[in-house]
Amino acid sequence: MRGVTGRLMLLDTASLYFRAYFGVPESIKAPDGTPVNAVRGLLDFIDRLVKDHHPDHLVACMDADWRPQWRVELIPSYKAHRVAEEHASGPDEEEVPDTLSPQVPVIEAVLDAIGIARVGVEGYEADDVIGTYTARASGPVDIVTGDRDLYQLVDDARGVRVLYPVKGVGTLLTTDEAVLREKYGVDGSGYADLALLRGDPSDGLPGVPGIGEKT
Repeated sequence: MRGVTGRLMLLDTASLYFRAYFGVPESIKAPDGTPVNAVRGLLDFIDRLVKDHHPDHLVACMDADWRPQWRVELIPSYKAHRVAEEHASGPDEEEVPDTLSPQVPVIEAVLDAIGIARVGVEGYEADDVIGTYTARASGPVDIVTGDRDLYQLVDDARGVRVLYPVKGVGTLLTTDEAVLREKYGVDGSGYADLALLRGDPSDGLPGVPGIGEKT
């Protein structure tokens, strides 16, 4: 990664195909009747990203483990409300819509077929891959995600910004430090502190009692 000097685009793939699934009608089906709305929506989104932002390098970052055990040991409530089935000998099963689960292997196969690098690391989430690649990149980085936690990586000096979908996957907010200061009163490095104090109910992360986004 240290040899990557052009603009690097990192996709938070699961975040994007979840949005595509809910943003594209389930009437989009394969010839055999299988829903492929998440596949189609994600591919259309990637096509638009490449045409609009012209990245030199593109990586689809994957959740090899959506709820790593080492995180659960630190904070047992982490994503606990999203567990569909617990497994003692392996990763817990995430609650995913019935018609989305079969599309995930198709998404992976299509990304491989069209030559988009797909990276996941055992025991880690896509966020971890994105954070590592961002830290090691020599050039500017565009992070495409619907997860605000990754705002902590925004760094104007290094050219790191977040492209955040605000409506489906068609409208993006280009988030730099000016946007963070206007909306949250902090820069990129301060966002992690803000998130820690505020907590995040969507991930089962407690904050400091009495402290919220506005207080």
